Amino acid sequence: MTQRKADRMPAVRSVAVLLCCGTLASTLGACGSDESPPVSAAATPTMVTTAAATTTTLAAVPSVDPYADMPLIDHTTWTEGVDGPRLLVFPTQAGRHETFPDTEERAWQEVLTLAPDADTPGMRDQFVCHWVWARMVQPNKESWNLEPWRPVVGYQATVQASCNPGGPER
Repeated sequence: MTQRKADRMPAVRSVAVLLCCGTLASTLGACGSDESPPVSAAATPTMVTTAAATTTTLAAVPSVDPYADMPLIDHTTWTEGVDGPRLLVFPTQAGRHETFPDTEERAWQEVLTLAPDADTPGMRDQFVCHWVWARMVQPNKESWNLEPWRPVVGYQATVQASCNPGGPER
């Protein structure tokens, strides 16, 4: 018996999701660590477009923010590292689980309220990188470390550097 193409699509999507998640995990697994992730052509995800994929919704966007009235950042602490100052950002449980669209700006404003001197070039990109990517790879990491001395390279390059442009965290 021949399996229809439409019946195989969920399996194809599952494999694609696993490949993308594996690539993301290997790329960001070193976020905030001393290790730099390996970079290879095989680690670069590719986009596959099919007629069935354009009509299927994989996840619905929430219409109501379940954490709208809760703080996303518990506290911040400035420390001194080998390379210079470091801001440790401690998210709340709401901040760890928030998935409502565009909440990274609300969370960043909470950081700036707690540490106004964090508003330096590149720090927001490091924060958004942690907000978007590091929460998926290391959801229980105690703090997200932002360093004002890191080079300002733009958001995409910050993500490619596992949220640590200019070298690994020491």
